Amino acid sequence: MHLDTKTIATLKLPVGKADAIYFDDDLAGFGIRLRASGDRVRRTWVAQYRAHGRTRRMRIGAVEKLAVDEARKAAKKVLAKVELGQDPQGEKAAARLKHAHTMRSVVDEFLKAQESKLRPESYRVTKLYLTGPYFKPLHSIVVTEITLADVAARISAIARGNGSVTAGRARSALSTMFKWAMGEGLMGSRPINPVIGTNKPEDSKPRDRVLSDAELAAIWRACGDDDYGKILKLLALTGCRREEIGGVRWSEIDLDKATLSLPKERVKNAHAHAVPLSPLALQIVESVPRRMDRDHLFGDRSPVGFTRWAKFKEQLDTRSSVAEWTVHDVRRTVATRMADLGVLPHVIEAALNHRSGHRRGVAGVYNRSPYERDVKTALALWADHIQSITSGGERKIVSFPKTAHETA
Repeated sequence: MHLDTKTIATLKLPVGKADAIYFDDDLAGFGIRLRASGDRVRRTWVAQYRAHGRTRRMRIGAVEKLAVDEARKAAKKVLAKVELGQDPQGEKAAARLKHAHTMRSVVDEFLKAQESKLRPESYRVTKLYLTGPYFKPLHSIVVTEITLADVAARISAIARGNGSVTAGRARSALSTMFKWAMGEGLMGSRPINPVIGTNKPEDSKPRDRVLSDAELAAIWRACGDDDYGKILKLLALTGCRREEIGGVRWSEIDLDKATLSLPKERVKNAHAHAVPLSPLALQIVESVPRRMDRDHLFGDRSPVGFTRWAKFKEQLDTRSSVAEWTVHDVRRTVATRMADLGVLPHVIEAALNHRSGHRRGVAGVYNRSPYERDVKTALALWADHIQSITSGGERKIVSFPKTAHETA
């Protein structure tokens, strides 16, 4: 039929159908679509064509707002583009999708996908790198339009303002996000990770700082009775990692058995770890006031426990007068000083929940012993050493049970 004012007034939906299109005989592809919507029938001008082996249909406008002659002219323009090899509806959909996928929107989707996969602390740090100020200038850019030059400029700026270590970690988080986006089809038909090719910031030099007894004692004495002070003392007594103690929960502590049980979700190597608590460590734990509405021992509102590391570390440095040390140096100090006290290497590894050395390879597969008794004795010896250097008292001597090899 020829679509005009008179003919379109007579059109109705066929019986039993909720959707129908009536095409014009004079302009192929130009038509009017009738579609049931509740008690109403919506009428829309459309232009239909084939492109790249697929049927496309483009909406021209509502019949109530666009006269038939105006709709016919608009349809001619669309169909003319098709004759020239274009795909108007496909381009429109691509443009809509393109503007929907800004970097920030992709970051949000990525974080949703990773929240259940990453440990709480790893998720917090990843979120900080991707949503914080580091890449904020790129957040509003369509993700497929971010170039290597854009990323390189941001990495250089982060290195200048925050150091090469932070820049390297931020770069790694961004690269992981782009790799995920490529796998999800969010980077277009020619997916490219714009992080690849950027210069990787220099890695920090491996740290070998071991605190002397005098430095450890000075730090211990400078620790206040606040959360940070208690955390530092527990780190010194247990050799645990910073986040393991900063995020410790009452539900992970058995006061009767004097044991801290770290679940695999909170441990870097994903191996659950039972930490014997010496009487001195237990005394510190019991000094923490319980809060009815919070399972964490430390921190206020954060879901991961204590987080204000930098601020309190700076204050502690001023009080202790010990310079150029990090919280992780305490863990290295625990391992080194226990070895100096005669604790065997495999016991130190077990105490620190390391999966290297004797616990790697075939030996690690077949020897599953946690050396609980030896670890408990070693940490008791170490706690006694700390007490002696911090109070000036005389250290007690703890005898280790002889091994089968020694008695043979």
